[in-house]
Amino acid sequence: MKVSKKVIAVILAAVLLVVAAFAGCSKGGDKNEVKGESAEIIAREDIKSDVKVPADFKIGLICLHDENSTYDKNFIDGLKSAAAGMGLTDEQVIVVTNIGEDASCYNTAVDLAKNKGCKVVFADSFGHESHMIRAAKEFPEVQFCHATGTSAKGEGLKNFHNAFAAIYEGRYIAGVAAGIKLNDMIKEGKITAEQAIIGYVGAFTYAEVISGMTSFFLGARSVCPSATMKVRYTGSWYDQAKEQEAATALIEKDKCVLISQHADSLGAPTACELAGVPNVSYNGSTYSAGKNTWIVSSAINWAPYFQHIIENTVKGEEIEANWCGTIATNSVVISGINQDVVDGESTIAELNKVVDKFKAGELHVYDTSTFTVTVDKAKNINANAEVDKDGHLVKYMADIDGDFKGDTNVVHDGYFDESGNDFRSAPYFDIIIDGITNINTNFG
Repeated sequence: MKVSKKVIAVILAAVLLVVAAFAGCSKGGDKNEVKGESAEIIAREDIKSDVKVPADFKIGLICLHDENSTYDKNFIDGLKSAAAGMGLTDEQVIVVTNIGEDASCYNTAVDLAKNKGCKVVFADSFGHESHMIRAAKEFPEVQFCHATGTSAKGEGLKNFHNAFAAIYEGRYIAGVAAGIKLNDMIKEGKITAEQAIIGYVGAFTYAEVISGMTSFFLGARSVCPSATMKVRYTGSWYDQAKEQEAATALIEKDKCVLISQHADSLGAPTACELAGVPNVSYNGSTYSAGKNTWIVSSAINWAPYFQHIIENTVKGEEIEANWCGTIATNSVVISGINQDVVDGESTIAELNKVVDKFKAGELHVYDTSTFTVTVDKAKNINANAEVDKDGHLVKYMADIDGDFKGDTNVVHDGYFDESGNDFRSAPYFDIIIDGITNINTNFG
């Protein structure tokens, strides 16, 4: 069949129109286009080292859970990154998962040191500490390093060390993103200013959790002054059912319109995605689980610390009793933001301003002028705490030595000086400030 040139021209024109339409969509012409996750605000940098690691060097990592836990996966990924950057083989890195905060930790640490030939043994959970100390005393030639612990300074062992990072700065930055979202919801008439209630799923009532949730809240309130927060605790670091249940209760019973967390599963993000409630996660992007609700995530990047302890061990140099990574050491990282939940360009610009202030030392998370606390609340936690007539904290004796006794005043120059290399690495901010309400503390 012969087709006329006119018909061919019409067909070609139609094809070109279809192609143009699709091209327009790919460039953002369709208002319903999915923009997805932006580039990371603070990305994890590649590890580079001039230190040659011997072929017989081994490092062991003891994890409370496995890669299904965002918390443990963060450590595993950090070690793998450091190992790859320093040229370690798979045989030189031993990861042991699902080790409880009990004698199994001691047994695993001993096995790694004695039978597996590890020069460094690292454990990732708070409750592992006493068992790591016991092993460290028995194997003085092996370096034992522990995340989130508090006892290294008091123990005085040359081969036992605590490490953490200034994640409160990362939490604060993530909180700013949450505050921006709350402001958008207020402007759009979805909520009133008084309804800007944040829900928070916490694991335990430890300082680590309280410090994180407070810094997140202060970040949110720095841009949304009417924001308040309600907290439900699960009594577990990793329990997806309990975390999802707590988040659902915060949404349905407590009328929270945005949820964040210090717990290690996808329970809270899942509850938010099901309910259509905005979510800020922890320990890395959860975009895949919350494409319609997730906003941003902060995390500790453990790769620089793994590099540090490997290098120092190989060189025979001391490792600090307490080490606290910062934004400057690339130990605090911020994921990209979900451009389908908040405006990408303006939110990224605002978050970068906050990052720059932290880098310049112009911003302190716990600036005492930005929050108040009742005298009773402060003294119930710390008998030596002092609050002025306006409710601002002026004195707080923190436990720096890890002996559960307040020994150092950490309020100076107008701010509460949270964990860092000057004091102990693990957080010690443990005050429930005004604007935050604990719904439960008995994990019921």
